[in-house]
Amino acid sequence: MTDTVSRLTAGTPAPEFTLLDQDGADVSLSDFRGKKTIIYFYPEADTPGCTTQACDFRDNLNSLSSAGYQVLGVSRDKPAKLAAFKENQNLTFPLLSDPAKTVHEAYATWGEKSLYGKTVTGVIRSTFVLDENGVITLALYNVKATGHVASLRKKLGIDS
Repeated sequence: MTDTVSRLTAGTPAPEFTLLDQDGADVSLSDFRGKKTIIYFYPEADTPGCTTQACDFRDNLNSLSSAGYQVLGVSRDKPAKLAAFKENQNLTFPLLSDPAKTVHEAYATWGEKSLYGKTVTGVIRSTFVLDENGVITLALYNVKATGHVASLRKKLGIDS
């Protein structure tokens, strides 16, 4: 068995999971059946790029919600750090804690990446769009924190 998982692609059922949210409550992917869902994986709460990306989702949440999308953020941070991040940035969507990396690994968002010209192992900033049945309609790996939500909205055909 290898320690690398194949990247997920459109048409693939999203791997199921249950994680703790920022308040320590269980949140399961199955809770979102019947709704289109955007799951984004980010390296660490309260870092510049991750704050930019989270605030970008927050600022675009009305248009995403109007188009029928729910947003979930997933990182390796513990719930207490996620709660502080959510409060400090006035985030209005759930942040999920995956310190054991099990969900990161299931979604192939943990692995080798290039950081400042060096190869390191860590979180691969990624976003997945799921339909109402939990099937991936869009899988984006190695996304940039800045401008990602605008690019995503364009791909989804969501006007401002």
